[in-house]
Amino acid sequence: MSVKRTVDRRDFLKGAAVTGAAALVPDAAVGAAPQATPAQAPAAQGGGSATAPVAAREVDPVVGGEELTTDLPGGDFMVDVIKSLDFEYVASNPGSSFRGIHESIINYGNNEAPEFLTCLHEESSVAMAHGYFKIEGKPMAVLCHGTVGLQHASMAIYNAYCDRVPVYILAGNHLDATMRRPGVEWAHSVQDAALMVRDFVKWDDTPYSLPHFAESAVRAYKIAMTPPMMPVVIVIDGGLQEDPITPEISSRLRVPKLTVATPPQGDSGAVAEAAALLVNAENPVIVADRAARTPAGIALLVDLAETLQAPVIDRHGRMNFPTHHPLNQTETGNQLIAGADVILGLELFDFWGTVTSMRDALHKTTRSRVRPGTRLISITASDLFTKSNFQDFQRYPEVDVAMAADAEATLPALTEACRRLVTDDRRRAFGERRQQLDLAHTRGLDAARTEAAYGWDATPISTARLAAEVWAQLKNEDWSLVSESGNTSGWAFRLWNFEKPYHHIGDSGGAGVGYGAPAAVGGALANKKHGRISVNIQGDGDFLYAPGVWWTAAHHRIPLLTLMHNNRSYHQEVMHLQRMGNQHNRGVTRAHIGTTITDPNVDFAKVAHGMGVHAQGPITNPNDLGPAIRRALDVVKRGEPSLIDVVTQPR
Repeated sequence: MSVKRTVDRRDFLKGAAVTGAAALVPDAAVGAAPQATPAQAPAAQGGGSATAPVAAREVDPVVGGEELTTDLPGGDFMVDVIKSLDFEYVASNPGSSFRGIHESIINYGNNEAPEFLTCLHEESSVAMAHGYFKIEGKPMAVLCHGTVGLQHASMAIYNAYCDRVPVYILAGNHLDATMRRPGVEWAHSVQDAALMVRDFVKWDDTPYSLPHFAESAVRAYKIAMTPPMMPVVIVIDGGLQEDPITPEISSRLRVPKLTVATPPQGDSGAVAEAAALLVNAENPVIVADRAARTPAGIALLVDLAETLQAPVIDRHGRMNFPTHHPLNQTETGNQLIAGADVILGLELFDFWGTVTSMRDALHKTTRSRVRPGTRLISITASDLFTKSNFQDFQRYPEVDVAMAADAEATLPALTEACRRLVTDDRRRAFGERRQQLDLAHTRGLDAARTEAAYGWDATPISTARLAAEVWAQLKNEDWSLVSESGNTSGWAFRLWNFEKPYHHIGDSGGAGVGYGAPAAVGGALANKKHGRISVNIQGDGDFLYAPGVWWTAAHHRIPLLTLMHNNRSYHQEVMHLQRMGNQHNRGVTRAHIGTTITDPNVDFAKVAHGMGVHAQGPITNPNDLGPAIRRALDVVKRGEPSLIDVVTQPR
C-alpha cells in the first residue's frame, strides 16, 4: 500500500475553494470566541454537488475497493462547533467511545481551546469542571466514556446539579448495534445513554446527524448558562465522530450562532412590594446563598445592604459578601433571624431551614425560628426549574413575596426601588441601626481571635491554628480559597478577609464526598492564568475517593497549595454514631468503628509525592506548620502543586 502524504487539515480548510460559501460560514457568536470555519468534504470524484467545497488533495488510499483513511471525519466538525463555544479545556479520562473526537481535538484542533486535560477518574473530570466554573464563570467541557464513564461521573454531576453549576458533558456511545465491535463495546454501549443521569441534568440530547449535533451543542450551552444553571449532556455516537464527512453532509454543515439568554429579573410589582417591606422594616435581615452569580454580585449586594443598613447573613453557597464589612453578621445569624420582622432570601438553598429548626432526637420536632408576623421575601431562579425525583429542593417555604427570578439580575431594580422610598425619618433609623451593627461586628471579630487562641499549642493541631497559620502567609498575596470550609468550623471565614469574587468558590451543592480535591484543582486551574495563589483545606476522607486528581495537578502544572485536614476519620459520621448510641442507651465508646481512618494511618504526603506532587508531613507539632507553609508557597509560586499533611483535631 502506498504511503499517503500528510495533509495539515487546518491549512487545507484555509485554502479550500468554496462555491456558495456564504451558506456555510458560521454566524458570529454572541459572547463567544470567533468561530472556526466548519470542516468540509471535497466534491465527489467525477462531478459532485455544485455547492460542495472543492480543494486539491490526494485521494484516500484504497485497498481492495475499501477506503482505509479519511482526512475529514465527523469529529473535526464537532471540534469546530466546540471551538465556537469558547471552551478553554475539556477534562476527561480517555475512553474508546469518544476516540474519534479525542483525536480531532488533539490533531485537528491542535489541542488548543479546548486543551485536553488528562484525568484519572470521571468523577474528578466533572468536579474539576465544577470548581473551574465557580472561578472563571464559564463552563468546562467534559468527555465521558459510555455506560461506565457516565456512571463514574454521576456523583459529581449530581453535586453540580444541586449547586446550580453548568458542566458541559459529551458522552460517547455506540447506538448502532450492527456497528459495535464484539466484546466490551457492547457492555459500554446503551440504548439511552443519558437516562442514567437525566433526573439530575437540565437537558440532554442524542444527535442523529452532524447538523443535529451542531444545533444541540449550541442549544445545550445556552440552556446550561440560563439561570438556574445546571449540567447538560450531549451523547455523541461513535459513528458520527469517526465516519467521513461526505459531500452531501458537507453541504448541510454550519455552526449556529450562540446567543446567551438574559437572566430573568423579578416582576416590577413584586420588586416594589418587597422594597416597601424592607424600607419600612425595623429589623430587616438579608440572607444570601447562591446570590452572587458573577463578579458584579458582591458589589450589588453591598449596595442593597448599605441602602437599607441591613445585616447580611452569608450561607457561603457563593462568595456573596465581604467578611470584614460591618454589615456582615453571619456569626450572629440565628439571633438576627429570631428578631427579624422582614427576611429577604437571595437564592436560598433551603429557605424553610433558614426560618425553621428541627430537633434531631428520637422523636423529631420542629419550631419556627422567627416571631409571628415576620414577612418573608424570596428571590430565586430555582423556582423556574424543579424536578421531582431527587429531593434537593427542600421543604416548602411559606413566603409572602416569591419572585421566580435571578437574584443578582433583580438586585439593581430592588435597590433603586428601596432608595426611592427612603425618607429622612427612615434614613435616621437606618443610621442608628448601622451603629449597633458596627459594634456587633467589631465584637464578633475580637471574639473570633480570642477563641482561635484556645488550644493554640495543642496536638493534634487545632483547625483554628491551621486557618490562622495559612492566613499569616496569604494576607499579602492575591489568593483564592478553592475548597469548602465547613469541616473546619468555619475558621477561615472568621479569621480571613474575604472580599473579592474569587476569594471563595462556595460549597459542593449535593455534599457528595469526593468533590473537594478535584474541585480545588479545577478552581486552581482557572486561577492559574491570573497568577493567584490557590489554597485548598482538604478533607482526608474526600482525598481518598479519587486521589488520582493529584497526578492531574502535577502533570498539567496546576499551582495549588493544599493543607490536609487530616483528622483520621469521617468525623461527621463519628458524631452521628455518637448521637445514635446515646439515643439507644449504648454509649459512644464504639463510635469509631467504621468511621475512622486509622490502623494504618494514611501517609498523605507519600501518596501525593507518588503522584508527582511536592509534599511534606505528617505534621503534628503546631510550631512546624508555619515554616512548612512557607516552603510549600515557594513551590506553588514556581507553578507547581504542593501538599502539607497536617494531623488535626476533629473540627
